[in-house]
Parts: sequence; structure tokens; C-alpha cells
Amino acid sequence: MPFFQTASVFFVLFLFLSSGELAALAVRRLRLPNVTGYLLAGILIGPWVLHLVSEEMIDQMGFVTDLALAFIAFGAGRYFRLSKLRQRGGSILIITLFESLVAGALIFFVFWALFDYSVSFSLLLGAIGCATAPASTLMTIRQYKAKGRFVDTLLQIVALDDAVALIAFSISAACLVAVEGTGGLSTETVLLPVLYNLVGVLLGALCGVLLHLIADRPQGSGQRRLGCVLVFLLFLTGICDIWQISPLLSCMVMSAAYVNCGGEKKTFKSTARFTPPILTLFFVLSGARLSLPALKTAGVAGIIYFLVRIAGKYLGAWLGCAVTGEPAPIRRWLGLALIPQAGVSIGLAALGQRMLSGSSGDLLNVIILSSGVLYEMIGPASAKAALFLSKTIGQRADPSPAVQKQEKEKLAS
Repeated sequence: MPFFQTASVFFVLFLFLSSGELAALAVRRLRLPNVTGYLLAGILIGPWVLHLVSEEMIDQMGFVTDLALAFIAFGAGRYFRLSKLRQRGGSILIITLFESLVAGALIFFVFWALFDYSVSFSLLLGAIGCATAPASTLMTIRQYKAKGRFVDTLLQIVALDDAVALIAFSISAACLVAVEGTGGLSTETVLLPVLYNLVGVLLGALCGVLLHLIADRPQGSGQRRLGCVLVFLLFLTGICDIWQISPLLSCMVMSAAYVNCGGEKKTFKSTARFTPPILTLFFVLSGARLSLPALKTAGVAGIIYFLVRIAGKYLGAWLGCAVTGEPAPIRRWLGLALIPQAGVSIGLAALGQRMLSGSSGDLLNVIILSSGVLYEMIGPASAKAALFLSKTIGQRADPSPAVQKQEKEKLAS
């Protein structure tokens, strides 16, 4: 019997936060991302190892997942600033769509057509496979102080990548609810989910405009900005939960509307200082949800997903760069820097587990969590290899126009 089966939610929150921070401190010495430590902490204290937290208590912590996903979506939407997308947005958007959707389509085809998994399972798994975790890549770029066109392209793509994954998952989820909501197609089951998602998008845009009008007043403080963001995110998440649709798209549209109305960076900085404990709870909870007995059945499927997604990312990035006419170093090695996967994908897996339920939902969650740990372990090495092979570090090649201008000024002086 789990020791904390009847413990209060507050004590479980304490246990999640303390174990997560201790595990992050331990894995940091091994030069691994904090996310890996959080996941391992959840696995350790969960119902399959130390039995400190019961499955019943984990089921009651679903609000943590919803809140974390709302903040993740809000952070992703800030990169849809139209002024920046107009500069080089066309080529960046094309490459992002290729590297995301080719990976997702390849995963769907392999699991549905070749290994005979259900359409719903394969569709959600493919949508989740679109996402990329930028943390490992950004950490490597900062460590080696890498600069140049390769780095500029990579940073812009990883900024948009999660947004594409959120949209793909939301569309997939709406399609599944439409087709399987009552066991078949009808006007009600097809139109209602689409209508709810459209209204959710409109509400998100309205909330973004209101956020700008209320939070960006001259006398507005960081605390006031954060409070306004939290109010609107909770409102959107609650409405979407009532309508049984994903809140990801609505929260992301709210952020995009806010930045395009003239929203300030101070709001996102205030939010970024508030979210780390929530994300720690979220990742530890995700680790605790990992069903170790299910690993026996997910072993082969997990390996297939791990390899197919890498192939899809590399192929999609290569095709996108070829279509947009990117230089050879970017075309050859960009996909290698897009391997890591955590964060958004883990949150989407939690939502997918709810939607599929039963063994299919458990299998989906196990595949994403187990492969996520592997991706985060090889992520820094693959990012470093991409930067080296593209001659971004080690040798300086293909610098950005800004770097070229700086070098010319130095030579002239």
C-alpha cells in the first residue's frame, strides 16, 4: 500500500518539488538536462518503484498538467510576431512545416500502415512527433558561443516548431472527437468540435487584446502583468475543458494576438519567473505517470518511434532547405540539431493518454516519456555535432550578414 495514499495534495506537491530539484542537481553533474532529472524523480517516487505516491493521487493532479500546458502554449505563441516573420519568415516557415510535418506523417504511416496500430493512436503519435525541445540545442549554442546563418536559422525554427506541433495536435484531436465521439459521423459530431475550436480561437484572440489593454498600462507592474496572464489562461483553460477540447490552440492564439497588438517583453519575463515550479511539478508528475510494466510491451514500438522520428526530422529539414535554397551546410546538418524532444511533447502525451484511455493511452505516454529521456541524453551531442559539421564552431563559415559587417568594420579599423 503506498505510504502517501491518503496524504494531502499539498504534501504531494512538496514531494514532487523537492525530489525534482534534488534529481535535477544530480543529473546536472552528468551534464544532462534538468528535464531528465525531473522525469527520473517522478519514476522513482511513483507507484512502480518506491510507491510513495499512489495512482489515485496522480489522477487527482491533472490540474497541474492543464496549467503547465496553458503556460507552454502561451510561451510558444509569442514567436508569431508578424513583423519578424515578414523579414525571413517565408523560408523559415516553409522549413519548419517540412521538418515538423514530414516527421509526423512518417510516424503516422509507419505505425498505421506497417504495424497496424489504430488510426487514432497513430495520428496522435505523429502529431506529438512534430515537436522539438529547444533547451538542449540552446544550451549547446550558448556554451560554444556559436553564431552565423546556421544558428540564426536554427533558432527561428525551434521557436516556431512547438507552435506547429500544438496546431497539428489540436487539429488531430478535433478530428478524432468528430469521428469517434459517438461512434460515427454526423452533423453534430463533425460540426460541434470544429465550432468549439473556432470559438476557442476567437476567445483566445479577444483575451490577447484585452491583456494588452489591461496589463500594458504605464503604471502596470510585473505582478499585475502576471496576474492578468494567469486570469486569462485559467479562463480559457476552463472554457476549453467544459467543451472538451484542447486549450493549447486558444492559449497560443492569445499570446500571438497580444504580441501583435504591441505587447511588451516584460509580460513574458514576469511569466517566465513564475512558471519554473509549475513546469517542475509537471515533469515530475509525467515521470510518475510512466507505467514501468507497460515498457515490456512498448519496447519495440518505442525504438521504432525513436528512429523513425529522427529520420523524419532529418528528411523534412533537408527537403525544406532544398525548397528554400538554403546553403549546403544548413541543408545537410540542420536536421541533426532538431532531435531533442521534451516539454511540449510530454504535455501532449498526457492529453493523448486521456483521449485514448486504456492500454492505448498508456502505450502512447510510455513511448513519449521513454524516448524523451533518450532524446534529451543525445540532444546536446547531436547539436554539437551539427554545429561542428556545419563549420559554425571549430571553423567559422557561412556567417550571417551582421557578422560579416562586424568583421569588415574590424578590418577597416
